[in-house]
Amino acid sequence: MRTPGTAKPLNEPVVNQGKKSNARWVVAALMWFAIAINYIDRTVLSVAAPELIKEFSLTPEMMGIVLSAFFWSYALLQIPAGWVADKFGQKMGLGIAVGSWSLATAATGLATGFASLVGLRVALGVGEAGAYPANAGIASKWFPDRERATISGLFDSASKFGGAVAMPLIVTLMMAFDWRMTFVIVGLAGLVWSLIWWWYFSDTPEKHRSANAAEVQYIRGGQAQQHGVDATIPMKWYELLKHRNIWAMCLGFFTINYISYFFITWLPTYLVQEQGMGLLKMGMVASLPLICGLFAEIAAGWLSDRVVHSGRLSLTATRKLFLIVGLSMALCIGLAPLTTSVWLTVLLLCIAKAGTTVAASQVWALPGDVAPKNMTSTVAGLQNMVANFGGVLGPVITGFIVASTGSFKMALVFSAVLGMLGILNYALLLKKVEPIVASTPSEPQHAPSPSQVSSEPYSR
Repeated sequence: MRTPGTAKPLNEPVVNQGKKSNARWVVAALMWFAIAINYIDRTVLSVAAPELIKEFSLTPEMMGIVLSAFFWSYALLQIPAGWVADKFGQKMGLGIAVGSWSLATAATGLATGFASLVGLRVALGVGEAGAYPANAGIASKWFPDRERATISGLFDSASKFGGAVAMPLIVTLMMAFDWRMTFVIVGLAGLVWSLIWWWYFSDTPEKHRSANAAEVQYIRGGQAQQHGVDATIPMKWYELLKHRNIWAMCLGFFTINYISYFFITWLPTYLVQEQGMGLLKMGMVASLPLICGLFAEIAAGWLSDRVVHSGRLSLTATRKLFLIVGLSMALCIGLAPLTTSVWLTVLLLCIAKAGTTVAASQVWALPGDVAPKNMTSTVAGLQNMVANFGGVLGPVITGFIVASTGSFKMALVFSAVLGMLGILNYALLLKKVEPIVASTPSEPQHAPSPSQVSSEPYSR
């Protein structure tokens, strides 16, 4: 009998093992909640922005800097956070990340003005940098290839849920208390999650007390690369930059992020100032694009896995199809300010946001598709670092365009232009989607077993 924490043999036969457990879906739920909390915490400031502008006499340029300050540390620490998760395990990487950013969120309730807001947003970014790289690494270890886009779309969909819930939730808390106490209450949720994470999670399914041998065989037997079964890291992170697909992933995600982050930074202010909505109505309406994005991303992730597994399209063709369709939908952001109907504007924004999430379901599957063995978190961190400079630049550029023109129109049209460049990037720069192989690995590579290549469509 196996004791808790004892690794199960990788090739243990499934005969007479009985029904497989579903520990991986409990892990998926924890991944989902981590991202939901992540986005509630980063969104709360944008919801409170109209109040902060009044209380601290912030100009549009100053508010743009405050909103983007989070992304300075968040973007720059993506690669270190990914390396830590690959080197020391995602249990430590994600557990420390959630705990630290939750403390930063609670401390924002003590802000006294522009400088302290900037500093606390930078601190929030330090913690949140570990979330997505760790989750990408967990997906590569805990799920078979045929479920990769499904789990990627699922955990990233929580960002839309978090953002959508944050809008009415934060407004309600602000009306019941004030914006300072709201930050404290929101920060406590992440600390509770951290306790549950440290108690339940293991870095690999082999070590988990609730994952039986049948589930481990199902997971590992369906993986072309079995991340986490050894500690081999075959190359330095900067060697990834030699590969064309890495650049295509980074640049394409940059354009997606530039568009996407409008919805959690400037959208509340846009609805209040340009569409004339009150605080309560704004909170409800601003959540609609995020709710649409949530369902679109889950559906896109599931559907793309079905397409690949059926053999109708290759893995490369499927990833490109969903990325380009998603970005094409996202171009609606440029049409939104050109209408005179408030509700048509909201509809176009919903389509645009749903498009970014269709693309995102593939964006977060790609690191597991292309990463060298045991480097999924590092690849995800590299991709997310470059992409989040879109988060750094987007709020600032939008703020300056609004200040210069007195309108959001040109800012949103500019976002659509970047979306067109993203389509060209994925169509032309992204080549065959397959794992990167180190030319001179630091340790000998193990030959794959027959079970490791059981899903033929994923090898195309």
